[in-house]
Amino acid sequence: MKKLINTLCALVVAFCSTAHAEKLTLERIYDDPSLSGTAPRKLKLSPDGQRATYIQARENDYNRFDLWQYNVETGKRSMLVDSEALYSGPENLSDEEKARRERQRIFGKGILEYTFSADGTALLFPLNGDIFYFKLGTEKAKKLTNGEGFATDVKFSPKGTFVSFVRDQNLYLIDIKTGKTRALTTSGGDTTKFAMAEFVAQEEMGRMTGYWWAPDESTIALTKVDTTPVQVATRNEIYADSIKLFNQRYPFAGTNNVNIELGLLDVSKSENAIRWVDLGAEKDIYITRGKWLPTSKTFSYQWQNRKQHKLELRFVERDSLKQTVAITEQSDTWINLHEALVYLDDSFLWASERDGFQHIYHYDYNGKLQAQLTKGEWIVDALEGVDKNTGDVYFTGRKDTPTERHLYKVNLNKPQDITRVSKRSGFHSITFSKDSSIYLDSYSNTAQPTQVSLHKATGEMLTWMEQNQVNKQHALYPYLSDWVKPRFGTLTAEDGQTLHYRIFEPQGFKGKRPVVNYVYGGPHAQLVTNSWSSRNFILQHLVQKGYVVFQLDNRGSYNRGKKFEDPIYQHLGDIELKDQLVGMDYVKTLDFVDPERIGVYGHSYGGYMTIMSMFKAADVFKVGVSGAPVTDWTLYDTHYTERYAGHPGVDGKDYDKSNVFMYADGLQGDLLIYHGMADDNVLFTHATKLFKHLQDLGKEFDVMTYPGSKHSIRGKKTGLHLAKTIVRYFDKNL
Repeated sequence: MKKLINTLCALVVAFCSTAHAEKLTLERIYDDPSLSGTAPRKLKLSPDGQRATYIQARENDYNRFDLWQYNVETGKRSMLVDSEALYSGPENLSDEEKARRERQRIFGKGILEYTFSADGTALLFPLNGDIFYFKLGTEKAKKLTNGEGFATDVKFSPKGTFVSFVRDQNLYLIDIKTGKTRALTTSGGDTTKFAMAEFVAQEEMGRMTGYWWAPDESTIALTKVDTTPVQVATRNEIYADSIKLFNQRYPFAGTNNVNIELGLLDVSKSENAIRWVDLGAEKDIYITRGKWLPTSKTFSYQWQNRKQHKLELRFVERDSLKQTVAITEQSDTWINLHEALVYLDDSFLWASERDGFQHIYHYDYNGKLQAQLTKGEWIVDALEGVDKNTGDVYFTGRKDTPTERHLYKVNLNKPQDITRVSKRSGFHSITFSKDSSIYLDSYSNTAQPTQVSLHKATGEMLTWMEQNQVNKQHALYPYLSDWVKPRFGTLTAEDGQTLHYRIFEPQGFKGKRPVVNYVYGGPHAQLVTNSWSSRNFILQHLVQKGYVVFQLDNRGSYNRGKKFEDPIYQHLGDIELKDQLVGMDYVKTLDFVDPERIGVYGHSYGGYMTIMSMFKAADVFKVGVSGAPVTDWTLYDTHYTERYAGHPGVDGKDYDKSNVFMYADGLQGDLLIYHGMADDNVLFTHATKLFKHLQDLGKEFDVMTYPGSKHSIRGKKTGLHLAKTIVRYFDKNL
């Protein structure tokens, strides 16, 4: 009897849980509050370690952000700056700022960026083109500019004496004590840009700045960019009620890049006193990074050749401009860029993939290798902190599994003796204090939205900053009983390498189910991770409707080492599809899958992969949804495209094979292509060129365009419409 009662109770609990589960609608996904909870963004620890700061969305508007703080000693949270109190009207962004935010993938309103002064007593942030200075302990932020022009790339000087910024393609200083503004350069404008990162530096190199302060505030290293050589592309940005015509200088693959110069400027002087650095006889080059050494006597920059097969770390003496090459990296394919460069008192740390996997190396200032600190068939993600007193080096990496990111440490005096610091299985993003004594851990897994906790360097947890527990008060709670967690697994590529996948299997459905293969497939990205992502809400919606959702990281994907990436070199769209088809062969073996109802969906490179799948594997994929796809690699930019495909003037046949057009006659299924009509990354021309080609072939296809949308197609209403369009297309055709 007792056993029967327990069984009945269990059934009642299960029934009640199911009965009270709410349906995960697309409308709810795009409504407030966010289903991901209230995890803070842009986390920083103040230089004095007394507070953690972050931006957080308002409960009634997840697109507007305010600046908050967490007091480490008291454990109390409070709003530091109310963005609406400073400016509540519509934000009028300059075209330059719109493009910069698109490059940074920054979206929203209010306070989206901020910077601490070196002593941790003040904060700086831009808002609606003006600069605000906030002294901690005061009630209100001070406005340093007043609409004279749109200020971007705002920084404190290292000692907090000045605020620097770029306006109208020139570099300016504000003396914080006097409030006086001074132009360091004045001849910027039209095709000349001072202290600004050019398009490919922002979009492809991750370099968002064109100037660097010396630690002693005496000197600024800055770039001067001449865009004259870059081809002018006449581009329409089509909005709902207007069309804007842009003559954008866009460096298409195989065409000219900007002319770039690097100079050192005494802060007490002006533009005519810039001393220019000799970049060498080879002018068609990239400057990928810049950083001063601690003494302020030497500036370092990373020089990369046009083919991207060679990278040099160069040191420039401030006074004499004498140069030395500290490190040279070379590859037969390409060299990945990184941020893992840390200068110590008498040595420095540097990351390299020379043994096939990104690892940390220790050098003296003469460029002599002291030790390889990490080693093995796994990669280091990033250098996170260095304790100069103990010699402990903290880094994130994939030592345990490529699907999770953990925090580890190694000591300068004990190379390759590695200790894992983080404990919980999943994905850890780390922010250390200046002295590396404490750190913030933004953690998630596939079932847990991002949580933020404060830890000692040993890993010992001090407190929650945001536990983000999915309890009855959490926005996600009503949907938990139907939430489907993915199952992870591995397959084998044709060359024997391991392919990781994850699959979401619908629950409670009878009969064989349709499949959606959600793909990206391109380099510098990874889908199959044990982490939380709001991008997966639409996938969860599909699963709960009865679709099987499958994801696989093909060769060419990131975080697996160069051997895993290199097969795509000069073979774009070939190797990736072969691996995706390995995944589909596996999916077809599952007894709950209908092998005749397989669809594919992806955005950007994933959009390109979707089209290649529909054109080259029509016997497998019956329905495709392609978002903002690259269709012709000669229409994409130099730095990205030539890195993986070579120069079209030399490797033209490889470009022909990598473009989608020669395979278009293979289209048999239902294909939807959507694209933002103001896309300045993957230009709308990619789509229109394919539209015309398919029309000439007499091929039927479907189109959805988004007026005013850039590459990422953001906004609540637009996002909801896009999600409905995608789901409706699969419902109708799959």
